[in-house]
Amino acid sequence: MLLPLILALACNAPLRASGPSRQATAAAVGSTIEAFSTPAPAATALATLSPIETLSAPAATPDFSTPGPVFDYQTRAGDTLPALNARFGVGPDEILPSQPLSPLGYLPIGLEMRFPNLLEEVSPGVEVMPDSEIVYSPAAADFDVQAFVLEADGYLAGYLEEVDDEHLMSGAAIVQRVANELSVNPRLLLGLLEYRSGWVFGFPPDAADNPYPLGLRIPGRSGLYQGLLIAGTQLNRGYYGWRQGTQVNTEFEDGSSLRFHPELNPGSVAIMHLIAILRPRERWMESLYGPASFPAQYAARFGDPWARAEAVGPLLTADLAQPQLELPFAPGERWSLTGGPHPAWNAGTPRGALDFSPITSEEPCAVSARWATASASGTIVRAADNAVALDLDGDGRESTGWVLVYLHLADHGLIQEGAQVVTGSSLGHPSCEGGRSTGKHVHLARKYNGEWLEADGPVPLVLSGWQAVADSRNYYGSLVRGGEAVTSDSSGRSGSTIMR
Repeated sequence: MLLPLILALACNAPLRASGPSRQATAAAVGSTIEAFSTPAPAATALATLSPIETLSAPAATPDFSTPGPVFDYQTRAGDTLPALNARFGVGPDEILPSQPLSPLGYLPIGLEMRFPNLLEEVSPGVEVMPDSEIVYSPAAADFDVQAFVLEADGYLAGYLEEVDDEHLMSGAAIVQRVANELSVNPRLLLGLLEYRSGWVFGFPPDAADNPYPLGLRIPGRSGLYQGLLIAGTQLNRGYYGWRQGTQVNTEFEDGSSLRFHPELNPGSVAIMHLIAILRPRERWMESLYGPASFPAQYAARFGDPWARAEAVGPLLTADLAQPQLELPFAPGERWSLTGGPHPAWNAGTPRGALDFSPITSEEPCAVSARWATASASGTIVRAADNAVALDLDGDGRESTGWVLVYLHLADHGLIQEGAQVVTGSSLGHPSCEGGRSTGKHVHLARKYNGEWLEADGPVPLVLSGWQAVADSRNYYGSLVRGGEAVTSDSSGRSGSTIMR
C-alpha cells in the first residue's frame, strides 16, 4: 500500500499534525519503487558510467566483525547527548565519559566516550559519505550547477520540464531549485541522477520515455523535479533523523529492518537510508561498498568528497551561538503565533520553523497589507517561488554561515534577489502563496552552514528575546520571555498574540 510522501510544506495546521508522524520507508513505498535488480536493456544497463571499471574508486572495506562488549567513541561535529543515547541504545547513566556532560547543546568535538554494547545486529560501521556532501554546505559553495551540467553535455543539458504547471525549467534549474529548497547538496543530487539514469554524462536511448529517472515510481509524482524532491526528502530523513537520534534503523522493501552502526555519521546514514529504498536488501551492501558502489562512482565522477569535507571543516561546533534576531514584523504591530515548531521546510527536515500571522480584518487567505520584515541585516540571496533567503554573514552565499528562510510571501511586493537589507526592512506580504496554507502568514526558519536547525534545539531560536519551546506535536508550542509565554494557536486566539 502506498504511503504518501509529504513533500509540500503545510503551515498553520496544528490539527493535521497532531497524529503520529508517518515515516516513509522502503516497505511502505516498495510497491511503487522500481526494483533496481530488474535487468535493464543491454544498451542502458551501465548508462550511469561506462566503462565502470575505468571509473571505480577505492572504497573502504566494511568491518563485518561483531562489535565488542563496549563502543569506544569520539564525539564529532553536531553530536548531542540525547542523540548519542538513542543511537547507542543506552540511558544517560550507562555512559562512561571522560568528563561530565550537559544534555543541552552540542558536545565538544573529539570527546572520548565509552558505551556498553546493548545492541544486536548492526550495519557495517564504515562511513560512506561526509556530512558536508549531504547538506548544501560550504563544500558546494562554489559549485556551479549550470556550468557543470553544460560541460558534462549529457541528456540533462537539453532537458526541459514544466514545474508547478506554469514554469518551464531546464534540468540544471530543477536541480538548483531542489537543492535550494531542501538544502541538499546539488552535487549529490547530480550524482544520484547519474547513478540511477545516466542523464548527466550520457544519452540513454530510453531517456525521453523515462518519467522516473531516479527509479522512484510513485503515481502522480513523475518527472525530474518530483523524483529529486523525493530523493532529497529521504536524504534529509536519514540525515536529520540520525542527527537527532529519532531514526536509528532503516527498512527494506521486503519488510526487514537493520539498525545503523552507532558510530556512523549523519551523512553516511543519509546515503544508507536512501539506498535501502532504491535497492533490495540483497543488493544494498554492494551498492554502498566496493568498486561499483554509489560512493565509488560518485567520487570518480565528482571528485573526492572527503577531501572537500576536510577543506571546509566541521559544519557545527560546540560554541555555535545564534546572532541577535528580531521578530519578523514591525514594532507595535499585533501578530499571532499560529504555528509552533514544525518542519523547517518539509517532511524530513527538523522542526525548525515558526509561523506568524498578522492580526487584521483581512480575509484568511488575502494577501496582507502588512509586511514581513528582516529579522537581521544581510543580503537577499534568493527571492523566488514565494520564498526569501536572507544571508547574514555578507558573503552572498546561502550555503555558508547563518541564513534565514521566509516562506509564503506573496509574489506581489516580493523583495528582489541581491538587495541589501537592515533589521526591519520589508521583505514581502504574508499570504497563502507557496506550499499549502490555511491562512496568510510568514514561515521563518534558520540554517547554519546549510544545516536546518531545530527551533527548540542545541541552539534555540530566539526572536526579540522570545525563545521557542516545542511541544511533542508539530505546530504546537510556545514562545517564552522571562515570565511571559505566548502559545501557538492556528485560529489566532488571544493567547497567541505577540508584539515586537
